[in-house]
Amino acid sequence: MATRVMLKHPQTGIVAKGYYGFSWTTLFFGGLPALFRSDWVLGLVLIVLQFLTWGISGIIAAFVYNRYYTLKLIERGYQLADGDAANVEARSRLGIAAPQMAPSA
Repeated sequence: MATRVMLKHPQTGIVAKGYYGFSWTTLFFGGLPALFRSDWVLGLVLIVLQFLTWGISGIIAAFVYNRYYTLKLIERGYQLADGDAANVEARSRLGIAAPQMAPSA
């Protein structure tokens, strides 16, 4: 089951929802969740792959899509902006290192 984590872009202030864990929506609807999240290229690729593999690729995508989507948001500059416990869990599940504190002078 997918777990939601809030992300915020520090320069623009835009808040987005990231997810990690199994994606039931991707399993049942293929590339449509990616299209609804404006992930156009991967959404279309998933739709074509599901058609060509008779749905088997959808099973694999359900395990990896949420993590992929959230990591792409982080690559675009978004930062985890949920509660401390949720941020720690998300970092652990996504394989993200904790931010380093600057040494004090």
